[in-house]
Amino acid sequence: MGLGFTEIASIIKKEIEGYEEKLKMENVGHVMQVGDGVARIYGLDDCMSNELLEFPNNVYGIAMNLEEDNVGSILLGSDEKIKEGDIVKTTGKIVQVPVGKALLGRVVNALGQPIDGKGPVAAEEYKSIEGTTPNVVERQPVKEPLQTGIKAIDAMIPIGRGQRELIIGDRQTGKTAILVDTIINQRESGIYCIYVAIGQKMSTVANVVKTLEDAKVMDISIVVVASAGDPAPLQYLAPYAGCAMGEYFRDNGMHAVIMYDDLYKHAIAYRQISLLLRRPPGREAFPGDIFNLHSRLLERAAKLNSDLGGGSLTALPVVETQGGDYSAYIPTNVISITDGQIYLESDLFNAGVRPAISVGLSVSRVGGNAQIPAMKKVAGMLRLTLAQYRELASFAQFGSELDKYTQAQLSKGERLVELLKQPQYTPVAVEDQVMAIFAGINGYLDDIPVNKIKAFEREFLKFMKEKYASVSIEIKEKKKLDPDVTHKLEDAIKEFKQIFAKKG
Repeated sequence: MGLGFTEIASIIKKEIEGYEEKLKMENVGHVMQVGDGVARIYGLDDCMSNELLEFPNNVYGIAMNLEEDNVGSILLGSDEKIKEGDIVKTTGKIVQVPVGKALLGRVVNALGQPIDGKGPVAAEEYKSIEGTTPNVVERQPVKEPLQTGIKAIDAMIPIGRGQRELIIGDRQTGKTAILVDTIINQRESGIYCIYVAIGQKMSTVANVVKTLEDAKVMDISIVVVASAGDPAPLQYLAPYAGCAMGEYFRDNGMHAVIMYDDLYKHAIAYRQISLLLRRPPGREAFPGDIFNLHSRLLERAAKLNSDLGGGSLTALPVVETQGGDYSAYIPTNVISITDGQIYLESDLFNAGVRPAISVGLSVSRVGGNAQIPAMKKVAGMLRLTLAQYRELASFAQFGSELDKYTQAQLSKGERLVELLKQPQYTPVAVEDQVMAIFAGINGYLDDIPVNKIKAFEREFLKFMKEKYASVSIEIKEKKKLDPDVTHKLEDAIKEFKQIFAKKG
């Protein structure tokens, strides 16, 4: 028995009343051309610059070139599964990465996805990779030290929280070693570390991660990796992703240091993308906006004012030079953006001076503001003495007769160079640095043979811990060398010298 006309009408009426119009507007385009990690798309009329685009087979891209009749996009994955005519959708989102403390101890790729096999990251929140730079009013001067634990740096080229200090040198001069030592020294400082590896071999990154795990500092670190095997777009994104993760700590009243290793490889990845997108090449075939690429990244490092929580993000970018050419395009660009640079020299490295820091060419534009007063006092003369020694040493090799004063200067300089040598992965506490440099700069080491300086320093610091612990505690707490502490330190050095002389 069928339904009556009125019943059918009432059912239809009910259905019409309950019907909701679910219209979803999608901006859709088609792939015109694809290859080399770049796609050109036709028909995306409402596309934003840097917008995330959705391709088939779960591949995403970023809109880089917005042209009259097409959009040039870089792909964040393999282009093998994408073909001409495929449908592309806009997402309405800019690329975001997970941020927060859940990332600590993890190794992630340029999109914040874990690659360490330890399961998913329970992200607290997501942040756009392109952040806004704090303006002048939101910042405060850099005045708190960021201790690297490396004597030569903390004494002569101090780094402050919120600073940008470039580490520059040829390959195999110890650039990454400085970064790793700095991370190891943050074990109890409350500073979080983000290490961004760009275009490096996976084996090199694995060594760094293992070193951090062995030193028990991986739990305060995040490692972001875009290796040499990753597509150029991921190498281009990696520093911005790491920076967004660092900004989380900065904006929440905490302190972080971010290391970009290295920005020369980053520039090369960006050059590759730009040339494939047919952007006009400039000097050394780099595109015209290569300066902006690094300035908008490094300007995000800052020390925020007290109203915003007083957090800081310190940047330590690395640039590798070719054959010591510091005047090349990318090195000069990054030098002009940063607040100083640490030059590492191959000749010094090969001569056994490690870290191979060139005193004459390295500078910190923050200077003594980023040092504790005790270090400022003892290190004031150190830089000048070493610079004079370098000049005299090159003059003295011609073998002319030297007067007593010159000989004394050479002798002192030789001992100071020896004192500043430091093995890898052994950061020195700032109070120990102050005591050792105090002994060197005030002439207490002048009668110690050069080959015994290291032994003297090691045993002297051990002696101070055992017998004069109050001196190092006072330096650590008061952060300054008042006359009372200075007298105690002088007496202790004299006492130890007698003991050391007997050991002979």
